[in-house]
Amino acid sequence: MVTSNDFKTGMTLLQDNGIWQVIEFLHVKPGKGAAFVRSKLKNVLTGQVVEKTFRAGEKVEQAILDRKEMQYLFKEGDSYMVMDMQSYEQLPLSLQQIGVDAIKYLKEEMMVTVLQHDGKVIGVDIPTHVELVIVDTPPSEKGNTAQGGTKPATLETGAIVNVPFFINKGDKIRVDTRNNAYLDRA
Repeated sequence: MVTSNDFKTGMTLLQDNGIWQVIEFLHVKPGKGAAFVRSKLKNVLTGQVVEKTFRAGEKVEQAILDRKEMQYLFKEGDSYMVMDMQSYEQLPLSLQQIGVDAIKYLKEEMMVTVLQHDGKVIGVDIPTHVELVIVDTPPSEKGNTAQGGTKPATLETGAIVNVPFFINKGDKIRVDTRNNAYLDRA
């Protein structure tokens, strides 16, 4: 059990028959009345985001998640195969378990963190930055580039990212997977 005063971003809680992750929280102490904690919670399984207010010091049950480093191997039908590097046990994961946003950055032999609660896989965390090769992008435009414009580029995994005009087909770039943003050349 933890109290609402102990909230941290990324902490997982057992609330309303689900596992919720704290996205944001704010301790509020009004001039009149009792203090409280305003929070934004995301359901780990469904992705639903809700805002919830807790009294200061209110006890909440914390969900303990097991995190295990695994290697993504390949896609087989509707399953995505990952392997535990210690036991070499292979585990099939569904699209819902990995997440639609994470799928577009998955590359064979990439290390991912599999999140489990009570032996059941509830999600997958991919690295925040990945290096991928551009397979298609329009040619660079000559002329008005003083403003630092961007153009769309298709990566080897199928993701589309806006990149600066000087980036060409075949270049390897680093991408922030949290917001689908170009970072720099690799």
